[in-house]
Amino acid sequence: MKIKESVIKTLSTFFGVGYLPFMPGTFASLAGLLIYFLIKNNPTVFILVTILLTALGFLVSGAAEGLFKKKDPSYVVIDEVAGMLLSLLFIPYDIKWVIAAFLIFRILDTLKPYPAGQIQEVKGSTGIMLDDIIAAVYTNILLQVVVRIPSFRGS
Repeated sequence: MKIKESVIKTLSTFFGVGYLPFMPGTFASLAGLLIYFLIKNNPTVFILVTILLTALGFLVSGAAEGLFKKKDPSYVVIDEVAGMLLSLLFIPYDIKWVIAAFLIFRILDTLKPYPAGQIQEVKGSTGIMLDDIIAAVYTNILLQVVVRIPSFRGS
């Protein structure tokens, strides 16, 4: 295998997480949480890592689709890692918000609310990445409302 193909497969599967036989997207989201816990105390690093992983996802996921010869292969999970980080961007740290973000993101990523379901049908990186980004943005907006508006917290 060529070095370029190896790098694409390594990054798109997030260092092999995508090869797990059971729920690779969920495990990739957990990998995103691990990264979050490592960098959550440094907002600049958190933002940069989130941008970097999202950009890498766009760069490699479409190419990985070609290597795996399948539309949005389940092996490609860098989108879930980036989506998990986007879900928590600018959310103040509290373990209950982290758990809520994980659960909401996984549910929305599975349900594909509009327009995620339609965008997922697009070939290449756009289809692979944007449905997860939409789920992450929806998750983040919901959490921002709950976290920042006292009447939603019961305060």
